Amino acid sequence: MKRILPGLMLLSAITACNHPQKKEMKAIKWPDAKAPVAEIIPHKRVTHGDTVVDNYYWMIDYFKKGPDSTRVVNYLKAENAYLDTMMKSTEKFQADLFKEMKGRIKEKDESVPVFRNGYYYYSRTEDGQQYFKYCRKKGSLSAPEEILLDVDQLAKGHSYYSATGFSVSPDNKLLAFGVDQVSRRQYTINVKNLETGEILKDAITNTEGGVAWANDNKTFFYTSKNPVTLLSEKIKKHVLGADAKTDAVVYNEKDNTNYIGVGKSKNGRYIFIASQGTLTAEYKMIDADHPESPFKVFAARSKDVLYDVMPVDGKFLILTNWNAKNFRLMECPLDKTEKENWKEVIPHRADVLLESVEEFKDFTVLSERKNGLTELRVLKKDKSDYYLKFDEPVYDVGVGANPEYNSTTLRYNYTSLTTPSSVYDYNLIRKDQQLMKQQEVLGGYNPKDYVTERVFATAKDGTKVPIALVYKKGFEKNGESPLLLYGYGSYGSNSDVYFSSPRLSLLDRGFVFAIANIRGGQEMGRQWYEDGKLMKKKNTFTDFIAAGEYLIEQKYTSKGHLYGHGGSAGGLLMGAVANMAPDLWNGLIADVPFVDVINTMLDESIPLTTNEFDEWGNPKQKAAYDYMKSYSPYENIEKKAYPNMLVTTGLHDSQVQYFEPAKWVAKLRATKTDKNVLLLKTNMEFGHGGASGRFDYLKDVSLRWAFLFSLEGITK
Repeated sequence: MKRILPGLMLLSAITACNHPQKKEMKAIKWPDAKAPVAEIIPHKRVTHGDTVVDNYYWMIDYFKKGPDSTRVVNYLKAENAYLDTMMKSTEKFQADLFKEMKGRIKEKDESVPVFRNGYYYYSRTEDGQQYFKYCRKKGSLSAPEEILLDVDQLAKGHSYYSATGFSVSPDNKLLAFGVDQVSRRQYTINVKNLETGEILKDAITNTEGGVAWANDNKTFFYTSKNPVTLLSEKIKKHVLGADAKTDAVVYNEKDNTNYIGVGKSKNGRYIFIASQGTLTAEYKMIDADHPESPFKVFAARSKDVLYDVMPVDGKFLILTNWNAKNFRLMECPLDKTEKENWKEVIPHRADVLLESVEEFKDFTVLSERKNGLTELRVLKKDKSDYYLKFDEPVYDVGVGANPEYNSTTLRYNYTSLTTPSSVYDYNLIRKDQQLMKQQEVLGGYNPKDYVTERVFATAKDGTKVPIALVYKKGFEKNGESPLLLYGYGSYGSNSDVYFSSPRLSLLDRGFVFAIANIRGGQEMGRQWYEDGKLMKKKNTFTDFIAAGEYLIEQKYTSKGHLYGHGGSAGGLLMGAVANMAPDLWNGLIADVPFVDVINTMLDESIPLTTNEFDEWGNPKQKAAYDYMKSYSPYENIEKKAYPNMLVTTGLHDSQVQYFEPAKWVAKLRATKTDKNVLLLKTNMEFGHGGASGRFDYLKDVSLRWAFLFSLEGITK
């Protein structure tokens, strides 16, 4: 789960119309409105002999269901009202932006069908509808359509509705799916009889939403969550028709720093329970034909060893970092699975990160990352291999949906800063490919009108940090153009390039868009991640600052036109660079920011806390506490000038609780010495990922971009 914002890269897409940036434009005149003043109620925290007074600790009250919850809600509403006042003059602009963004989306659309177990599965959307229909056709694409789930109908009357985890039973007669109507990622599993259309009574609450069907078509396994911490703690077994309260616990995770899950192997023979943290992994398995069997350990967990398992004909493939920082591929017999039986297939390479493996009956496809870019490598049974080739200087490619084990076709997804999202089918025998679908951009789009670059900034310690940029052809490097720099840099999550149709209008207005691959991600290998976590976390922040400074030095932009954007753990990044280099940025957007690091990581009742000790450190240890306190944005607010800032959050956020950004904004207001704009937007109905409909979220994006355009004096 982690503090990652779903769709965050999509939210970094900005929109507008053709209106070139002019250097004489100035920021709009903001209304002379009085900002909310949060009540001060001192709360003393004493840790390792260090006393800290937190004046806004009371804002946790709504989360804790305390007696003063109303006070919290009233404060958040006051901040929303202040934002509405400050942004009043942009209301029409925001409406125009929304219309423009929506106008680029093909409303009536359909995904590329995926063949599995005799059926072609796909989803489709209709004009004016916020959600989608999940469908299939038997045997042929010319067969009659069967609508398995009409999410447009199910979502009616709900301000938030998320359906996920679609899983069809082996006999193709039942569909299990998860539903969240609150945005807390606590899903209720439902089962639909696809022959009668009946929703069975087997509703199972407080789950991760997905299931793994046994081959008897009546038993499935699922992940149950702790209702308070939202940790995935137990794997349970359900038999259709039984009372869910009596479901047997087949696995109970004792290590609260690990995430767990359950799934079925691609060849349909095994059900696996996976337990994995930042540093350790362990798999347990049973034969899918015998759901009554006890799970047995594949290979016992050991310190600093991660592994993943894929069964193929007559053996298991294992992707592991065991004595291999950048991972290697190994294999073992079906009946001898402990580490001493593992045999190397692909050795470790210092300059190549082996990211993932897709298994087929006669082929294995490896996703490898070299110099920050992903390559797809095909291994044949005779151990010979070849690579797929991609021509652009910076791109993103990934293995797509390939559920058929016996297939000789690889489906993969491709995109770049100028190439719309594309789905290809690649014939692994003939080595040719077919473009199955490319994202359609309504209103016209010519990729030759835009230029993409890849450059490298030099970090504080001499490390070269990759930056990908895109801008409109004709752009001049004279330091006068606005530039939006996006960053994340946590959990080893890669910030790869991506195409965004709404971003085109940003570029047409003269903006440059850039992505910095700062440490804490894994773009440049596993060491890149390790050098941006725990006691090296500050590298993430100084890398981002170095990227901004480089872009100014090279005259892509200037201090008066440089903006930063990040969300969730990327919001921590925004908070840290606001403290460390406040004069570098004209504005920052921090979405659902993880900014109260110490208080959150001290409170194990907060979702995600214990899972993330290996990422941030455990502040109950003094060295970790001292280091985390030295960069935590909330702890390091000072009496000085800060850049213009827009902060967003959701009242029901399960990843970064609302009180972190709320406290941060309150303390900033009371401390900062400048007159720059500071706005807090709390979505009172949604959580970490924002609205669930495919258009509703654009209203929030319109606000973000209207804020940026206001700072640049762009009003239409």
